[in-house]
Amino acid sequence: MPSDGAYAPTPSMIPPMQYLRTTLRALALSVLAALPAAAQGLDLTIDHVGLGIGDVPRVIGLRLNYRDRHLERVDGVNATIWSPYDNGGNGEVRGVALGVPVTGAARIDGVALGLFGVGARERIRGVGVGALGIGANQLEGIMVGGLGAGTGGDFTGVGVGGLGIGSGGSLRGIFVGGLGAGSGQDITGLVVGGLGAGASRDMKGIVIGGLGVGASKDVTGIAVGGLGVGAGGNVTGLAIGGLGVGAGGMLHGVAIGGLGVGAQTVRGLAIAGFGAGGRDVQGALIAAGWNRLEHGTLRGVTISSFNQMKGVQRGLAIGIVNYAQELHGLQIGLINIARNNASGTRVLPVVNWHGGN
Repeated sequence: MPSDGAYAPTPSMIPPMQYLRTTLRALALSVLAALPAAAQGLDLTIDHVGLGIGDVPRVIGLRLNYRDRHLERVDGVNATIWSPYDNGGNGEVRGVALGVPVTGAARIDGVALGLFGVGARERIRGVGVGALGIGANQLEGIMVGGLGAGTGGDFTGVGVGGLGIGSGGSLRGIFVGGLGAGSGQDITGLVVGGLGAGASRDMKGIVIGGLGVGASKDVTGIAVGGLGVGAGGNVTGLAIGGLGVGAGGMLHGVAIGGLGVGAQTVRGLAIAGFGAGGRDVQGALIAAGWNRLEHGTLRGVTISSFNQMKGVQRGLAIGIVNYAQELHGLQIGLINIARNNASGTRVLPVVNWHGGN
């Protein structure tokens, strides 16, 4: 007992809660002491292997952080709550990038999952799924976005977007967009757009658009548009348009239009609900209403109610009224007009013809 008579408790008499408070304070002090001066996070790794909590730059294993600023590289799992600072960050994730609800990096190779979305400043390569969307400057692999998936560069692989798929570069692979799919350059592969599909340059493959399919240059393969199919250049293969099919250059293959089919040059078969035409035709024009040749040459067959060949017809015309500015072949119809025939045979019923060159 102390000399001044004060009472001093023995250790066994100290309340248990006081031990607990003392232990928690010691643990808190140890955690604070472990944080680096830059306050980047709690590094529980050995040679970068293990667990990193907070903005730990390099982790091989599991890394948990709210929002990345100092990320350099994660091999394993990087889980964040929000997208990185500095427009996507500068780090790289190899493995799994998990966003609850958002995550991102400069480069993601592996699996990218975001309850809201996933974004990368440079690329995502592997598998990406975002409830709202997936975005990067370059996408490679399988990407699924609830609203959409888009890239400023090329998209290679498989892409599904609830609203749409978009690429500032080329689309190569299989792509399905609820409203549409579009490319700032080329489309190659299988593409389906709920409303439409379009490319600023060429299309090659199978392209289907609920309303339409269009390319500034060439369309090659199979193209189906609910309203129409159009190309600023050539259409080669099979093209089907609910209203029509048109090409600024050549139609080469089979073109079917609900109302019309037209091109400067036709090589193959053009079938239209109302009218078909071209300037240089080798093949067949078939339409219910009106086939028209515009100051060129038809080599083949034209079948319509009115076949108006304002040029040279070399072949067969079948219709109600057949007109040829210069006939080298046969006309079968109610009225047949061959302007280059002699006056007595220029207009004939049932059949008209002109032999020679």
